[in-house]
Amino acid sequence: MKTLRIITLALSLFLLMACGNNQPSTLTLKRTAETEKLLANLTNLPEQGFLFGHHDDTNYGINADGTGWEFEAGRSDVQSVCGDYPGIISFDLGELELGGEVSLDKVPFDKIKQEIINQYLRGGMSSISWHLRNPKTGGDSWDVSDTTVVRSILPDGELHETFIGWLNIMADFLNSLQTPEGVKVPVLFRPWHEHTGSWFWWGQKLCSASEYKALWRMTVEQLSLKGVDNCLYAYSPGTEPQNEAQYLERYPGDDIIDLIGFDTYQSNNRPMYLYGVQRMLAIIKKIGKEHNKVIAITETGFEGVPDAEWWTGTLLPAIQDYPISYVLVWRNARERTSHHYAPYPGHPSANDFVNFYNEPRTLFAKDVDLYK
Repeated sequence: MKTLRIITLALSLFLLMACGNNQPSTLTLKRTAETEKLLANLTNLPEQGFLFGHHDDTNYGINADGTGWEFEAGRSDVQSVCGDYPGIISFDLGELELGGEVSLDKVPFDKIKQEIINQYLRGGMSSISWHLRNPKTGGDSWDVSDTTVVRSILPDGELHETFIGWLNIMADFLNSLQTPEGVKVPVLFRPWHEHTGSWFWWGQKLCSASEYKALWRMTVEQLSLKGVDNCLYAYSPGTEPQNEAQYLERYPGDDIIDLIGFDTYQSNNRPMYLYGVQRMLAIIKKIGKEHNKVIAITETGFEGVPDAEWWTGTLLPAIQDYPISYVLVWRNARERTSHHYAPYPGHPSANDFVNFYNEPRTLFAKDVDLYK
């Protein structure tokens, strides 16, 4: 079986490399009924509104006095401000591949697993990113010192078997996401993100378009071989693409991607942020319609939220006219409290966030049950 799998993956890569932009033979992915229901509800969600999301929301956050908190059952900065949990919470599984007990953000993987189950029981959804280590150098995701890393983990690469082992560890975690009744919890898996920049070892200048597509297809194929049937898959570049063709340059295929989005953050230049967000929203709206894909803003925010009316004065006007399924802001770091993207009790933007929460189109956990 091992030899057959290597031959199959190698043949897939050969066909992809040989055909250029043509898609290789399609994958038929098995999915649980709950996962299919999640996809159907995400597809229809824009008729109602869009989910608000926050990364690591229930793992840690910031107290009113500016100190950090972590691992308190049921606690959430968002819930503390508005009385409700985010409709989507994202988590990162970086360093799961090393076989340890905690993530790169020092969150126990058992804690992440429980919070994913808790979010499912609320009726909300969870997204998973993967800031994994550099398999060739031993560095982190941001180690771009070697331009052959992606090539080295593809079939026939010297680190292929090592990386297949990493994917198997990921598969074991995803398969373990089960309620006490044995229901597998659906998640949105978002690996290989922000690839149109070059700050990750899988980025634009670190691999060719065909290698990047092959990396995606190898990932999904191996997880499927290991029985993962509770995942939707998200493709999320940054704001570098200027048009639909550039956005799709490294797109791995309609058969494995369910949601398309982008990551973008505001600096002090509000007009530039608004321009970039709406340019990208126009791009993914068109592609989403043509390819029948759900669309979302997969990461965004304004570090520290220094604008007290940012939620209703900047974010909401930028996105409210587009059929997105969700918008998600990044984490409130308990170890570096200036690095936060959602309000906490006493934050200058907390009152405006409550106004944002009360807007009819913003959806939080109490507003949805994505599995009915």
